[in-house]
Amino acid sequence: MNREDLPLTLGLLSDAAVAKHLSRAVQTGQATPPQIALRRASEELVHASRWRTAPVRDLVEQAMIRHEGNRAAADGWLAPRLHATLRMTRAEAADNRLWNHLAMVVAPDYVAWRHRRSDTDAGQGAATVTRFSGPHYTQAFSRLWWAAELFRDGSNYRPVEVACRLQDVLQTTMRLDVIDHRPTAQAILKILGRRLAAGERRMADRVNALSAAVNAAGSTLVYEVLAPDGGPEIDALRDWIDESEHAAAVPWERLPEGPEDGTVRQASVDALVPIFDRLLAEAPLRDRGTRRKSLAEPVSAGVSLAKPSDRA
Repeated sequence: MNREDLPLTLGLLSDAAVAKHLSRAVQTGQATPPQIALRRASEELVHASRWRTAPVRDLVEQAMIRHEGNRAAADGWLAPRLHATLRMTRAEAADNRLWNHLAMVVAPDYVAWRHRRSDTDAGQGAATVTRFSGPHYTQAFSRLWWAAELFRDGSNYRPVEVACRLQDVLQTTMRLDVIDHRPTAQAILKILGRRLAAGERRMADRVNALSAAVNAAGSTLVYEVLAPDGGPEIDALRDWIDESEHAAAVPWERLPEGPEDGTVRQASVDALVPIFDRLLAEAPLRDRGTRRKSLAEPVSAGVSLAKPSDRA
């Protein structure tokens, strides 16, 4: 990607513009989207430090260098740093046009690098359309920002690394409305992190089983009552966003710090962990081939697949 082609700031790009200019060659990483046409179709964001493209471009290039041998591992490195670089409210992050612009204009090469499927006899593997323009739990950059937002503990991004080590957390758990309840998110990660450390097998199946069980139980158990959460401090979040005008670039060798908008109450997390442990112990571990069906059932039964706009 030629840096000279980059606009100074991020913009907003419609789904229709992505569909018009997203070719098979772009999806395979063999070509760059038509930058002039895309920039004409974009609505440029007001010039501000937090919307500059250069810091984001630095991050994706560094992620590709560091994780060439294990591309999935780039998620855990990039997610907290992307979140700490693109400081914004949930309402701003809910605009998928921002992520369209990032994927098509700023870093289409990263999308193809990270999500390109394996080559087959039928041809070169390609990243799916939804990695460029899709739901918040699928789109290449939106999924990382929202993972960091939903699974961080105040300024602490370490739980995000645990979430990103398990791809099914991003693909499945992150779709559930119950994850908006911060103690629920932290309790799930605590259980999964403990099992990861113990070297348990079939972790993907355990993620899906736990997610389905917590989701289904959430229709009868009121997690907010069992585990109260005061919610983030909005003023502290806005201060953190305002500080982006003078903030240094995020560190590469250690985790950045997020907004000091309040940590999750440990007592609330501790109240949910034994409940979720029992749910997981009683939940059947289904085969990988049927996991999508198993998770679709409880979602359709009670908890909707929340759109980012619902999280604003």
